[in-house]
Amino acid sequence: MSMYFSQTRRSSCIYIGNTSCSKCFQSPSMHACITTMSPSPLVQGGRGVRWVFLGCPGVGKGTYASRLAKVLQVPHIAMGDLVRHELSQSSSMAKQLATLMSQGQLLPDDIILRLLSKRLDDNTTSSQPGFILDGFPRTVHQAEMMEEVADVQLVVNLKLREDALIAKCLGRRICSQCGGNFNLARLEMEESNSAPRIFMPPLLPPPSCASKMTTRADDTEEVVRTRLRIYYEESKPVEDFYRRGGKLLDFEVSGGIPETWPRLLAALNVDEKGHTNHDDSHKFAA
Repeated sequence: MSMYFSQTRRSSCIYIGNTSCSKCFQSPSMHACITTMSPSPLVQGGRGVRWVFLGCPGVGKGTYASRLAKVLQVPHIAMGDLVRHELSQSSSMAKQLATLMSQGQLLPDDIILRLLSKRLDDNTTSSQPGFILDGFPRTVHQAEMMEEVADVQLVVNLKLREDALIAKCLGRRICSQCGGNFNLARLEMEESNSAPRIFMPPLLPPPSCASKMTTRADDTEEVVRTRLRIYYEESKPVEDFYRRGGKLLDFEVSGGIPETWPRLLAALNVDEKGHTNHDDSHKFAA
């Protein structure tokens, strides 16, 4: 599949992946400073991207988003991390969040937007260019509100068959000492109907962490199935929202990190040094 999208941030007149005026950063078609054209400083080395990762719970949004953020040298903003940080504050909001999460329910939009807006404001204050966001938006309403908060350029939609998602979620473990994320599940699933073959080896902890493994409170089969049902019913339309806007890139996960990572970089036209190889048409191929 191929898709095209415009990478323009109108509010700052900076045209990502193209050229901009070295004096006022406007497009050549908008003023007469054509002779001063130079590459936009936000795209050198792939920096300044504003990308969102979508996908069912457990698909690996955080894993791949954080890796890509390191390669492109932009902040990785994980809504799950922002929520967990809030949970550690022992506030009334934390108690409300804990109750909703234990039931597998989506969190209220006003709370999520409050946490996200604060994080994006921190980015601006510290002059960190761009971001890669995962875990938000989860509904069309949130996607519409997101348009008012930041101009998203690309939405990467990670896809994984449901039986693999459930097994993967149930295998997740966290080290209580270092906070490392691991997975004890070994997935070997043959191709079935339209579902592709899956092979994912476990991501085992080192000996120093092996005795300190904990399970997330919401990683039970009942809660996982509830979260998936909610995702399909309420969040999946977000894909259509971004597809209509020409920003969606579907990407099928069919293996572990060693197999999937280079395929993802190729689909995004990014190399290991963090350089984006986008031509003038801004074409992406899945």
